[in-house]
Amino acid sequence: MKNKRIKRFSKNHYDYLRKYRTKKALILITQISILLIFIIGWELLTRYEIISSFFFSSPSQIIKTIGELYSSGELFLHSAITLKETLIGFLIATGIGFLVAFILWYCDFLRRVSEPYLVVLNSLPKIALGPIIIIWFGAGSKAIIFMCILIVIIVTIMNILNAFTSCDKQLIALTKSLGASKIQIFFKLVLPSSVKDIVSTLKINVGLSWIGAIMGEYLVSKAGLGYLLIYGGQVFDLNLVMTATVILCVLASVMYFAVAIFEKIVNKHYHS
Repeated sequence: MKNKRIKRFSKNHYDYLRKYRTKKALILITQISILLIFIIGWELLTRYEIISSFFFSSPSQIIKTIGELYSSGELFLHSAITLKETLIGFLIATGIGFLVAFILWYCDFLRRVSEPYLVVLNSLPKIALGPIIIIWFGAGSKAIIFMCILIVIIVTIMNILNAFTSCDKQLIALTKSLGASKIQIFFKLVLPSSVKDIVSTLKINVGLSWIGAIMGEYLVSKAGLGYLLIYGGQVFDLNLVMTATVILCVLASVMYFAVAIFEKIVNKHYHS
């Protein structure tokens, strides 16, 4: 009887895994199909002049422009500059944001005092600070990185702090009654319960850091993908604008998938 139960359970488990893998494969196939349909439709619409390739470019023209940028050496130059600025801004803002969120969680008085200021800073249009940032840091990469940090850091603090304060109060009280210190409560209880929210914040920060870097390049850059976007718009080269946009999408996707891999590693660690 016991062997039969084990066998039946194993078959059910196998069926579940098969359905899960089939569903996952179907989702991936659907995603790829939508992308291919969009690209093919876009190309056909421009080729048969249903829409103007001057205003909308086309996949074939984008590929051609990428080839030209590659041949001139500009492709990796501009991509590397923007990627470097984005990664530095992302890492600094995320690290400082996590640290500040921990300090505010640890000190309840400081958290209550700072709450209205965080809300005001988050609602402030960061682009309005552009002239001040240029005066402080000059017209270079430092200003762009600071703009990136400025956009990412407040969101990071608010999201992670909210994750910390959402931890089960009864569990915290029980842990305190057993003599645990606040640091022990944080690492043994609060941090593990906040992992999902922290990873979600990282995913949000990927998009925000790219926005910050491009906004910074709009203000002061002499190179980078933001510079290509501005230059292409100024000379009405929509192929260059769309090419820079596609490269941005590819790099942002790679960065997002890197965070997704990190999420799997963290989940495996905390659920092992």
